[in-house]
Amino acid sequence: MEQTNHRAIFLSNSANKLKLTQLLLGGKLGDSLPEFNGLKGVLFSSISLAEFIEEEALHEEWIVSKQYNRGIRNLSSGEQKKALLAYLLYQKPDYIILDNPMDNLDVASQAALLGMITGMVAHTSIIQLINRHRDYLPFITEAFEFNDDGLTPINDIDGYIKCHTSIQKSIANAAVPPPIKNYVLDNKELVSFKNVTVKYEERVIVKEISWTINAGEFWQLVGPNGSGKTTLLTMINGDNPKAYNQDLTLFGKRKGTGETVWEIKQKIGYLTPSMTDLFNTRHTLEQMIISGFMDSIGLYKLPSDIQVRLADEWLELIEMIHLKKKVFCQLSLGQQRLALVARAMVKHPPLLILDEAMSGLDDYNASLVTNLINKIAAESKTAILYVSHRIEEGLLPEYIFELSPSENGSTGKVIK
Repeated sequence: MEQTNHRAIFLSNSANKLKLTQLLLGGKLGDSLPEFNGLKGVLFSSISLAEFIEEEALHEEWIVSKQYNRGIRNLSSGEQKKALLAYLLYQKPDYIILDNPMDNLDVASQAALLGMITGMVAHTSIIQLINRHRDYLPFITEAFEFNDDGLTPINDIDGYIKCHTSIQKSIANAAVPPPIKNYVLDNKELVSFKNVTVKYEERVIVKEISWTINAGEFWQLVGPNGSGKTTLLTMINGDNPKAYNQDLTLFGKRKGTGETVWEIKQKIGYLTPSMTDLFNTRHTLEQMIISGFMDSIGLYKLPSDIQVRLADEWLELIEMIHLKKKVFCQLSLGQQRLALVARAMVKHPPLLILDEAMSGLDDYNASLVTNLINKIAAESKTAILYVSHRIEEGLLPEYIFELSPSENGSTGKVIK
């Protein structure tokens, strides 16, 4: 039997993960992990997944997902990760770097991926990179912490995990800044699905969905990978043509009765982790927050005095006013995520949609974002729709709408 070595590396969002992976793959960590020097390694991460998605689109060839008979872009998150892991293992590496493998996966998909990982431990060494300590793979018995000083051994792994998973960090005591204007709505119903069914050719995605979101409510939308959460979100924000000829009402208007997509989006604040990649220019943090008033990617016209003042009040709330002139893309992932929540909320939209807002965050920053969301729910009139595969500890939604897959499409029900 081949000798394998398995290591865990815990790192915060302020750590330079790109530098770490380059050092690992280049065998340049010196005495820290000498057992991996000179070996062939591969990287399993959201970065490598995005690269394969782009490569398949460029060459119009299914490189990673041949067994699914579909491009990897069209797979669910769970299917994407299983396909990527199988493809990387086919390269017969000596070791594989697993960068937060459980991110964005529901419970069933986590179990399926864990089964694949457990099946490879006898022949392939593993280096697990971890931001959320609850995702630690228990068969790994040697761990390190990574920071600017390099790798530091962790002697008591259980104690280290217990300490970090109990982190609770509150947002400043300052109040949520006031709205720049009050939206006038015809009624309290913001979103109303009535027996909505969506299918592509013969494949039914969601079936007979009935669900109402009222002004000021705090909802969480849950469901397994591929259950149709994204389909419902694209119908709410006006991006899905399948919303026409359905009994769907958005902000008091039946879909397809003359409203524009822009009129819908004006009433929605939106956050998804992929938005971070859009702000890769030289815009400062303050400019990025102000751009939330205009719903623009960056700031291209002179803001008003009140917009500047309110943006700075949001920066005070998230304790980042001292970073206002720093370029947004140079901030840590945790800082960027807090700023994106503030940007989505700065105009006090009737509806705030937070899609996988905790993805990629460490325990400290997840706690900060959780507390910020709870504070917005308690101190504003904005309705919140939080979308996730997992129930986040400390988050306080009033209601939960659950999608349950079946052969005939996902059905939905209120479970709280």
